Amino acid sequence: MKFVLLFAVALAAPHFTYSAPTGESSEEFVPIVKDTRYHDEHGNFLVEVEAANGIVLSRSYTPDDGVVQQAGQYSYTAPDGSPVVVKFVADEYGYQPESDYLPVAPAFPHPIPQFVLDQIAFAAAEDAARADDSHES
Repeated sequence: MKFVLLFAVALAAPHFTYSAPTGESSEEFVPIVKDTRYHDEHGNFLVEVEAANGIVLSRSYTPDDGVVQQAGQYSYTAPDGSPVVVKFVADEYGYQPESDYLPVAPAFPHPIPQFVLDQIAFAAAEDAARADDSHES
């Protein structure tokens, strides 16, 4: 919930632009045009916020067997005019965003040599044998 409140405050805060080199600033107020919040006695909640500049946030939470899981998405227009949409889940595995605009790690620069793969397999077999020995004792 703190994230949503922080996000809403950030949306409503004045936006400053600075022109170099004089350091003069201008301010733009961005009103919130939609702010829907739902919360029930079971812990479910839904928050939907939309600003006049096109920034949209939707976030929900439904308790499930003690596992904290939130899901939602936010969207905005990038400086080049393209729409950016980020969908996310936050659960026991952490924050997991998905978007075409998120960076992707480059491919591994070269193939892994066979002797390295063999060593990895050998170490895994040793670990498995050690685990089997400890269960038999």
